[in-house]
Amino acid sequence: MGTNDENLRLIEGLLAVRVSARGLTVSISAEEQQTVETAEKLFLQLMEVCRRGHRVGASEIRYAIESLGERADFNLLSLYEDVICLTTRGKPVRARTEGQKAYLDAMKGNELVFAIGPAGTGKTYLAVAHAVAALKSGRFNRIILVRPAVEAGEKLGYLPGDLMEKVEPYLRPLYDAFFDLLQPDKFLRYIDKSVIEIAPLAYMRGRTLNESCIILDEAQNTTPEQMKMFLTRMGFGSQVIVTGDITQVDLPAGKESGLKIVETVLGGIPGIAFIRFGHGDVVRHELVQRIVRAYESYEQSRQG
Repeated sequence: MGTNDENLRLIEGLLAVRVSARGLTVSISAEEQQTVETAEKLFLQLMEVCRRGHRVGASEIRYAIESLGERADFNLLSLYEDVICLTTRGKPVRARTEGQKAYLDAMKGNELVFAIGPAGTGKTYLAVAHAVAALKSGRFNRIILVRPAVEAGEKLGYLPGDLMEKVEPYLRPLYDAFFDLLQPDKFLRYIDKSVIEIAPLAYMRGRTLNESCIILDEAQNTTPEQMKMFLTRMGFGSQVIVTGDITQVDLPAGKESGLKIVETVLGGIPGIAFIRFGHGDVVRHELVQRIVRAYESYEQSRQG
């Protein structure tokens, strides 16, 4: 029901139904029979999720309603069955949308995975969680996280410090993900021992990395030449995960994004998976979904 029946009020607003709960009976009414049936499916699935000991919040309800509207065979419980790892606060890390579940399945079964989609879809966070779980299980010996140091309107030269101090702000989002999944002291020990390495893309040239999970974040800011250079760093027993949003390219005018053309070059090769996220996979604040939709509509109108 939620605190003060807030979940019921949310369902009523999103589905245009009337819900009353007395004792152990929930009554649903609406102007159309199909709407009542959709609400019934929603309640049955939410009840099954709760029976398994999981919490249900507003984001899960919104996603379930949207998915049931698109597909009658949608199963919310399937998203709760596969937990990657636990955060430092004991919270399970799992897929929250079907797009994220497909992403996790792709990382389990492919040596090279591309995750392309808007901000807030968990591309980087889930890749880091997958890498940490695999490191703990002994599948990998190292985790290498890479980002191109491309300015989003700012100039690196005006930042104080040496090169590493200049690029550290661009790598900070990767630190944030690790601090959520590892105790800070353990993370720093891994950094000191080079078990976890976070580096700018330019530092990857000439290296071959074996038995490592290598994650390239913000890949839309690589050129085709940089993308080729990075992908050929993969060694034996390694896995490469590439994430990016092709709608947020910060390369100079006239420079082509390596992420935009990579599927044309590598599509169809066994062992390589491409996962594309949409606005329905955004798991941040509800307002972020609206922002993503608005920008998609704007870009489509410009192209039209």
